[in-house]
Amino acid sequence: MKALLGWTLAAVATLSCISRAQSAEKKDTNAGSAKDSSAREKLIGAWRLGWMEEPGPDGKLTRITNRTGMLLYTRDGHMSVQLMFPKSDSAVSNDYVKDGYEASFGRYDVNEEAHTVTHQVEGSITPGLVGKALTRVYRFSDGHLIIQSTRPDEHWSVTWEHY
Repeated sequence: MKALLGWTLAAVATLSCISRAQSAEKKDTNAGSAKDSSAREKLIGAWRLGWMEEPGPDGKLTRITNRTGMLLYTRDGHMSVQLMFPKSDSAVSNDYVKDGYEASFGRYDVNEEAHTVTHQVEGSITPGLVGKALTRVYRFSDGHLIIQSTRPDEHWSVTWEHY
């Protein structure tokens, strides 16, 4: 009986070691592929708004941290973005925002050579965006995704963090 218990414990210990080794090997493989993956692969997933930078009244860029938002890129080429302004800015409306809220969805294309992502807007809270192709410059920095407008009259950037 004691011999059977001893062999059982030895088998469990051996299987545990093998499982840990395989898990560590898998983590190493995944870490290597994340470094070597394409920009398109790095974009895929859910991102939460970190902060935005916009020109202030004096023209200098101001970091804005009191907004919330989510950006999604799916593997099959779909995207969705939502931003909510604080109550104090609930009257803000422009080409992208209606009453302090921004929301659009559609498809996206990545040009890795130019470091751009183009959102093909299929639906939006602001009807003027529907059917438009919005090209944005992207870059990755310290685990963040930074997106900026390519329009010369827009001087904003949005910093996203992976969920």
